[in-house]
Amino acid sequence: MSQLPIVSDDAPSSCCSPRPTASQSDVKSGTTDIREVVKQRYGQAVRAVTRGAKPSCCGSAAGMGGTDPITRDLYQASDLGTLPEAAVAASFGCGNPTALAELRAGETVLDLGSGGGIDVLLSARRVGPTGKAYGLDMTDEMLALAEQNKVKAGATNVEFLKGTIEEIPLPDNSVDVIISNCVINLSGDKDQVLRQAFRVLRPGGRLAISDIVLRKALPEAISTSLNLWTGCVAGALVESDYRSKLTAAGFSDVSIEPTRVYGKDDLTEMAASSCASEKVADAVTALEDAVMSAFVRAKKP
Repeated sequence: MSQLPIVSDDAPSSCCSPRPTASQSDVKSGTTDIREVVKQRYGQAVRAVTRGAKPSCCGSAAGMGGTDPITRDLYQASDLGTLPEAAVAASFGCGNPTALAELRAGETVLDLGSGGGIDVLLSARRVGPTGKAYGLDMTDEMLALAEQNKVKAGATNVEFLKGTIEEIPLPDNSVDVIISNCVINLSGDKDQVLRQAFRVLRPGGRLAISDIVLRKALPEAISTSLNLWTGCVAGALVESDYRSKLTAAGFSDVSIEPTRVYGKDDLTEMAASSCASEKVADAVTALEDAVMSAFVRAKKP
């Protein structure tokens, strides 16, 4: 992952937990590896889950009944009823790609950034015993929790892999469908992620991901905020850029469908849960109706 010029917010360290621990000088000089910050943030989020908290996509610990505007109300009760409670609690997504990917029995599906395994387990149910569901994650705490959830769910057609979404540890032309849930925005090298996704898909394979997408470019105060990067906003792509990157990677039939557009109240919640400084919070709130969760589809010819 490329090094990025990120500056941290000025909010007090007691605002939220967990917070990145990179030094101010490292952040300003661009030597902080975003991948490591994301690993740290989401590893701490998993530990919060095991303590009974419900962290948001932004990594802040809300109560189990929390109302984070990105992660709330994504799944039907019928989807969640048979899943381990820890898989549901450790869901930091912005959509439900398994419900929209039109998975079929016997298919092989890969979830990029699978976290606690909720979308892998749902996918495994949809593709059935003749299919296979892979989950890929780089965070040890997430993988350990996912393995526990796999056992609790009794899923026999599931395999979790350790690795990064920039270097997928699977052969060329090996999966039918790639899903992902609010993860690609976290990468500092999205072109590489999409090239890798294209590589491992079989001809005719489908990309079906939920992600945060922008309707206009972010002001610098947001795009260089470390907390808002790990909070799923600062690293998001403008819709036209997303389309261009997918096409450049080789994909066809690209479509981006908004599933939730965030208003002023939603953005205020996002800024608060990301411990944003007053200056950054004001910039986030000014993005009313410019930030959305979207379902991104594409095909490998």
